[in-house]
Amino acid sequence: MNRLLHVLVTLICFEVGALLVFLPWSHAWEHNYFLNRHPALIPYVLNPSLRGAISGLGVLDIVLAAGMIRRRPPSTVVTRN
Repeated sequence: MNRLLHVLVTLICFEVGALLVFLPWSHAWEHNYFLNRHPALIPYVLNPSLRGAISGLGVLDIVLAAGMIRRRPPSTVVTRN
């Protein structure tokens, strides 16, 4: 079960990272419900610096997932006395 959980967490980290890298630069980012409801947020949300910061978090998440793939989960050794 521990190995399955490790694989699932790694996949989720990679998928969230990929979403964070590409979503700020997509059409869906510019035309969504929240920007239509709150037009005062448009200058902040569409700022390239904020988009780059969010994409940077996505890259960091992908690097974390790659590190989790390279690192094996610790094996439990039971010793009896």
